[in-house]
Amino acid sequence: QVQLVESGGGLVQPGGSLRLSCAASGFTFNSYYMTWVRQTPGKGPEWVSTIATGGGTTTYADSVKGRFTISIDNAKNTLYLQMNSLKPEDTALYYCTRGGGPPPPLRRYWGQGTQVTVSS
Repeated sequence: QVQLVESGGGLVQPGGSLRLSCAASGFTFNSYYMTWVRQTPGKGPEWVSTIATGGGTTTYADSVKGRFTISIDNAKNTLYLQMNSLKPEDTALYYCTRGGGPPPPLRRYWGQGTQVTVSS
């Protein structure tokens, strides 16, 4: 059974940083692309970043390029998203997903999400 459990969200001031984590289980972690997706109320999901867990290749949405860094720890089956220079428009529910992008992967393998709020 595929399980994806996010953590690390919270309230942060503009310009601040957060690191999201996603603990994965129930599948061979280093055989899949892994992706972060975010969503705000009333809008569709937005693809944020993807990493090839086997080779480490990364891609980013233009809106986060240079500020966010996706990474993995294959020994711990964990996906990360380091978010720096956060802006109010980064406020969203962030999901860890199995699969590549863009666009966001199918909802079948999404975590429950972790809320990130950027506000002063």
